[in-house]
Amino acid sequence: MQFLHTRFADAWLIEPELREDHRGGFARTYCERVFADHGCNLRFVQSSISYNHRCGTLRGMHFQIAPYAESKLVRCTRGEIFDVIVDLRPGSATQGEWQGFSLTAENHRSLLIPKGFAHGFQTLADGSEVLYQMDQYFHPQAARGFHHADPAVGIIWPLEVAVLSEADAHLGSFVDVVDRESPLPSLL
Repeated sequence: MQFLHTRFADAWLIEPELREDHRGGFARTYCERVFADHGCNLRFVQSSISYNHRCGTLRGMHFQIAPYAESKLVRCTRGEIFDVIVDLRPGSATQGEWQGFSLTAENHRSLLIPKGFAHGFQTLADGSEVLYQMDQYFHPQAARGFHHADPAVGIIWPLEVAVLSEADAHLGSFVDVVDRESPLPSLL
């Protein structure tokens, strides 16, 4: 596996080393030792799949607050997504900044999202499927989010939003999340 730097400390774009022959291919997508060598000491306790019917579906921007803040390993297993993370960490020089990544079934890339980041994605193909592995169990009382089109963050989504949940449509602002939602994981 190749760990490719993102603009954020502790967030990694992971590219598997695909070995191919006449049967097809094989690649390791997770190895506890290799992740630990990159400062990622994770124990995944839950996995989920998001299936999305239509191109342009948007999910996000979501996270869980402490003590249930979670790290995630996200991979597109069918189709294509534009995957976005936003730094929420108090004291971070990059707080409020975002970065987007192309994750496809063909490029086999994964995105490691550390605690203290919001996450969302937009599908770029019909029938896209996303696999999440989390190091915390889901706790509804700790689930939070902010609106995907908040101008304070300025995420540039590649497509017009075709499908959005009612809950995501009514999420508040990034500033409200950072100012009022605590405790968020800190860099200090």
